[in-house]
Amino acid sequence: MKKNILIFLMIISQMISAQSDCPTAITVCGNSGISYTPSGPGNILEDLGGCLTDDENFSVWYTFTIKTGGTLTFTINPNVFDDDYDFGVYGPNKACSNLGAPIRCNFSGLDGPTGLNLTTVHPAVNAQWSGFMNVLPGETYYLVIDNYSNSPNGFSLTWGGTATLASPFNDPTLITNPFIAPGLPNADPTLPNEIIVCSNPATFNFNSLSNGIINGNTNFTVKYHYNTNDLLTGDNPITTPITVNTTDTYYYSITYTDPTNPNNPINKCKQTGEFKFKDGTIVATDATLTECNNNNTGQAVFNLTTANVINDPTYVKKYYASMYDLNNNIEIANPYQYTSAGGSVFVLITTPFGCTDIAEIKLQFYPVITVTEATLRSCFIEANPSTGSFNLETALINNPTGTTKKYFPSMTDAVNSTNEITNFTNYVAPTGVVYIRVTDGNGCFTVAKVNLIVFPPVYSTVLQDKVICFEDKTTLDAGPGFSSYLWSTGATTQTISNVGVGTYWVKLKTGDCTSTQTVKVYASEQPVVSNIDVSNTTITVNATGGTPGYMYSIDNVNWQDSNVFTGITRGDHTIYVKDSYDCQPMQVNIVVPNLVNVITPNGDGINDVIDYSALAGKENLVLSIFDRYGAKVYQADKTNGYKWNGTTNGSKRVSTGNYWYSVTWNENNKTKTPIKYSGWLMVKNRE
Repeated sequence: MKKNILIFLMIISQMISAQSDCPTAITVCGNSGISYTPSGPGNILEDLGGCLTDDENFSVWYTFTIKTGGTLTFTINPNVFDDDYDFGVYGPNKACSNLGAPIRCNFSGLDGPTGLNLTTVHPAVNAQWSGFMNVLPGETYYLVIDNYSNSPNGFSLTWGGTATLASPFNDPTLITNPFIAPGLPNADPTLPNEIIVCSNPATFNFNSLSNGIINGNTNFTVKYHYNTNDLLTGDNPITTPITVNTTDTYYYSITYTDPTNPNNPINKCKQTGEFKFKDGTIVATDATLTECNNNNTGQAVFNLTTANVINDPTYVKKYYASMYDLNNNIEIANPYQYTSAGGSVFVLITTPFGCTDIAEIKLQFYPVITVTEATLRSCFIEANPSTGSFNLETALINNPTGTTKKYFPSMTDAVNSTNEITNFTNYVAPTGVVYIRVTDGNGCFTVAKVNLIVFPPVYSTVLQDKVICFEDKTTLDAGPGFSSYLWSTGATTQTISNVGVGTYWVKLKTGDCTSTQTVKVYASEQPVVSNIDVSNTTITVNATGGTPGYMYSIDNVNWQDSNVFTGITRGDHTIYVKDSYDCQPMQVNIVVPNLVNVITPNGDGINDVIDYSALAGKENLVLSIFDRYGAKVYQADKTNGYKWNGTTNGSKRVSTGNYWYSVTWNENNKTKTPIKYSGWLMVKNRE
């Protein structure tokens, strides 16, 4: 049991004179020692009787009840050896009104210790010591101790022998739980426990301590007092809440009440203690938290627990968005990540002893990083004209000194620091935007937008591909409006002349950008004589390719737009053709063979055959004979010498009549011009 629970009333060294009478005798509970200083004879001058023939001097009365029988002794030690202390024991079970003579007493007149011991034989006459008593359980006795010297010096008493004195406080059947002293141990172990109060002075209800002190033991009650005299007498108990301070000492007593015997002597036993109050008032300090208003969103995330409102980790802190929320206990769910647009929150701090205070936490932002939107322009990259190369570092976003920059392709990436652009000095991109994350020394950031503009190539609308005759020359004009020109020929003028067929380029400068434009001078496509039909003295020329309309000539002097020539003589001729470009004409050499109109295959050696072997040097030379119905009756080619003797199927003579024939070949030129010569003839066979 704690030390201050073990302080019994009989150990207290001061007492008022009321305890100097038998009816108000102090109950001795258990074999606890006694220390006391009598100061008078009391209010009643009892007849002590026996060896105590004189009246009381400085006296005190005690009563005690035997719990277990046996021998009982005690020793009274004066605090000053020269004092003469006497005593008398009455009983057992006598009333104060009828005590009779003491059964043990001392009136020897000797100084120093006195009492009952085991060596003195009872009765001892006029002796300083008396013999021990044999006592039985339940017996009650009175003991008077008198300072015959009337000195202001006290005494102490200790018990001996085998008997024990009754007390509810050493009976395990009555006390099943230890009593608990109120308060916390004092920093000085010699001083009383301390009860924490949340103000000084404070209003305190002492009765709130009783259940904790009794700790579940039944039939015990607690009373509270201002001083030790009231504690001993039971007078002036504190029964209602009072104003207490942290300087005075307050007292309490624990008393047992026998539920079956209200007159049980042990009901007068008291176990006492003392305590003080300690000011537990806390003073919280208002605090300010400053965070980043990142990207100027108007809000930030605050860790409210970092606000130094009070420096004690044992205190409980609860955070509220407003005093209304605090009064209604609406807590901030996550004070570690509290999103706020600024202002104040409030923290309720509670100590382990229930003392509280409220602090205000002001939420503010670091200075906003001011940046401006910027624009970067770049000339197109010729290999990929939709893109340009940008040095993002040169973007004039007006960021303050001491900030750092990082570059990102999107706003989301800039806010989350993902997909950083590392090649920011040579960033290839089309027209669009990038974002610069600007961070200051506080770790705050904002994002600046940078517009990227790719200047597209500017080409001449005047300069166009041309078609000329292969042998001709032309002039190329890039048109006005460019700051400089550089041709592939080395010329730096707007136009270049005397340009033949080929591919040319010109670098056209607009502002800081240069566009390379390619232009081609094509040779016009020469017309091709696709075929020539010769019918008797008429030549029909068919041309393709080139650019219509065509012009035709048979002498390269006289030109006509008709492709038919009539009245042509037999022999070699040259046909000339040119298109609308009027370039050097194409020419084809042809032969108009001799016309044979009649053969008489009669074997006389005259006009027996039609013979085109003279044209054997022509490619793909073929002579075909058709009857009047269009059926081929004969073909003369290389195998038969390009001749026909009026037969069919090798030997059968054809009937006398008119037949059509055609001679086809390809001229020996690079275009292999196909020639067709046709006519009719009469065959006269002998019948």
